[in-house]
Amino acid sequence: MNLEISTPTTETTELVQRLSATPLGARLARRLVSTQLATWGYPHDSDPNCTAQLIVAELAANAVTHGRVPGRDFELRLRLLPERDTVRIEVSDARGDRELRFLDGGLEDENGRGLVLVLVLSSRWGVTQRTVGKTVWAELSLSPPRRPRSRSGTPRPCARRPGPEG
Repeated sequence: MNLEISTPTTETTELVQRLSATPLGARLARRLVSTQLATWGYPHDSDPNCTAQLIVAELAANAVTHGRVPGRDFELRLRLLPERDTVRIEVSDARGDRELRFLDGGLEDENGRGLVLVLVLSSRWGVTQRTVGKTVWAELSLSPPRRPRSRSGTPRPCARRPGPEG
């Protein structure tokens, strides 16, 4: 008897995970994205990985803070699009009745700043309505300019921002 163990030859290019609509779930979303991008060859402290972490932190924090429906999770989807040298980040929540806000009250407004961050960091972004809820997505080019190095010559670690994602 000749037993062979086959190993898949196709590389996984998608991560899909449902997470609790809590600050812990938002934090876990950011960490999952960081780990998955490192698996795909973009180290934790690389520009694409750090930028993706910032985008996910904002979208997940919004899903937890503004898109939360009691008893419902939010979904994180990360897709590697190698033909376009892009990663697509999608965060879906169960609440479709809330409009996205962009500094409605002007520069003094304390809400809506995170979406400006998503706008600036992504190459494209948008919102798609679903049967239940909405999906906010952003696409990120995987070949941005190099991040400035610290005085010691080593890359700076990803910036962490306070908020629900921890």
